[in-house]
Amino acid sequence: MSDLPARIEAFLDEFFRFYPLSATAVGMHAFDDRWPDLRPAGRTSRIAFLDRWQSELELAPNFTLAPDERIDRELLVSELEALRFDEVELREGAWDALGYVYMLGGGLFPLLAREFAPLESRLASVAGRLEGIPDLLAAAEAELGSLPDRPASRLHTEMAIRQLPGIAALVDEAVAAAEGASDVPAVAAITPRLAAAAVLAREAIASFGAFLRDDLRPRSSGEGRLGPKLFARKLRHTFRSDISPEQILARARREYDLVRGEMVGIARRIWPEWIPGEPPPNALADGGQEAADERAVRSVLSAIGRQHPSAGNLLERCRASYRGIVDFCRARNLIGVPEDPLEIDWTPPFLREYAGAMLDSPGPLDKGQKAFYFVTPPPGEWTPDQVESYLAEENDRQIELTTIHEGTPGHYLQLVYSNRCPSIVRAVFASGAFIEGWAVYVTQVTIDAGFHADDAALRLVHWKFYLRAITNALVDIGIHAGTMTEKEAMELMVRGGFQEESEAAKKWDRARLTSTQLCTYFVGSSEMWNLERDLRVKAARAAGDAAAAAAIGEPRLLEGFGPTPGFDYRTHLESMIAHGSPPIPLLRRILLDGAGGTS
Repeated sequence: MSDLPARIEAFLDEFFRFYPLSATAVGMHAFDDRWPDLRPAGRTSRIAFLDRWQSELELAPNFTLAPDERIDRELLVSELEALRFDEVELREGAWDALGYVYMLGGGLFPLLAREFAPLESRLASVAGRLEGIPDLLAAAEAELGSLPDRPASRLHTEMAIRQLPGIAALVDEAVAAAEGASDVPAVAAITPRLAAAAVLAREAIASFGAFLRDDLRPRSSGEGRLGPKLFARKLRHTFRSDISPEQILARARREYDLVRGEMVGIARRIWPEWIPGEPPPNALADGGQEAADERAVRSVLSAIGRQHPSAGNLLERCRASYRGIVDFCRARNLIGVPEDPLEIDWTPPFLREYAGAMLDSPGPLDKGQKAFYFVTPPPGEWTPDQVESYLAEENDRQIELTTIHEGTPGHYLQLVYSNRCPSIVRAVFASGAFIEGWAVYVTQVTIDAGFHADDAALRLVHWKFYLRAITNALVDIGIHAGTMTEKEAMELMVRGGFQEESEAAKKWDRARLTSTQLCTYFVGSSEMWNLERDLRVKAARAAGDAAAAAAIGEPRLLEGFGPTPGFDYRTHLESMIAHGSPPIPLLRRILLDGAGGTS
């Protein structure tokens, strides 16, 4: 037997010391009172740590490793390479001010929101992190704008200024939590330290805000675009494969045309139901067939969009939607739905620029803790027209799809299964492409399984939702590997993707605030469909039906695969998410070759 398990234990212990926020996120709470060392010496130490462990893991001889161990070793090496890329090449800390807001929020919010330990223990960790905020932000100020060839991004700086008050609100929340439990002696004992640390933290946050506003913003001349070479290198680490931007673009453009054609067909079929008494658009009256088809789709979507909850009822609508989806999955035996707790709540303020809805799952070591499905309300300063545009995008049918994506059988369910994986490596080091790809893929699986099968309007909105994944990839690559302008991006999303102006405007910002992440939805789901095809072929061959195996062919986006001998969807879906959240190339090896199929 190899000594790899012991070495992995030693690696993780050291890794969590260098990356304490990752430790908190996965439920390893020994370092909850610490921040990463953002000084140059800290970065040098992290790089040396990464290089040392990569050398050791690469030297582990294959012949001594079990199949499971080979998968885990390969995953760890790829993680070390990605972390080194972040530290040496990407250097986001030098030009992305918003990242520090996310860092602060990610260090404080889980300690307040998750009841993994008594309140006094969590508040002691909060106090430690609050005490560390002045040094953390001093290092951030020294780092921001320090790269001569990559100036600070103006958009990231402006968004950081907007979101920083959300961190001050978390500080206030911690103090309020202590005051609200002042009758508990252990809480009362930690409160003076917490209150003093909060004063220091607020002062440091205010000073950092002034630095961003008065110093960094005037010299923030960057756009945050990576450029084609750096984007391609980051893409390799995102997907752990050699897929190129050009390959993604080619597939995305094919599916863009296919999905839009399907949407035209559905919209014209249901036009009389949704636009009664008005003739459907035609080429002569509307300036050509393309313009007529676009008007048909947009008009029907607009009518569908008028069926939406009020802003105040958005949460309850999502909760009711979730209950109905779980009932459907159980009734159809589509996939096993666990009883692990899920809370549907408003998105914390410091995260509201990132997405309209998101799933925050407990880490694999935080047993019994609840997941949060966050829903973002329309900003309070918006006009009534802006709010209506936002709610039209988040209409009744879109809520169903978003709740599948974020809840069950999407992110929530997948991460529950992932956290049960016996391989700590695969549970801790999660692939964003796997996670986002699964949610897009399984949303379509759910629709294909008959979810509200008699509602053609839902299917139209579903294809619009999938079209968003396609345009996400096109915009991501267009911005970071090309020269896409705001006008071009908005044209693609609003006219091409039938999105509302408000949603598209937020996506334009998000695409510049992130890089490669918006590709993960489309590429990840495409790879999931490719894997399903290959597993169907394997199942048919194992069932002795070579003709059925040969007839399966390429994934058919609109028609599905149809029945396959030896293939059962529940077994398939549960096997896909039973191995943590590994990069999809590793999942292929696990499921197709039996290489490291931990059970």
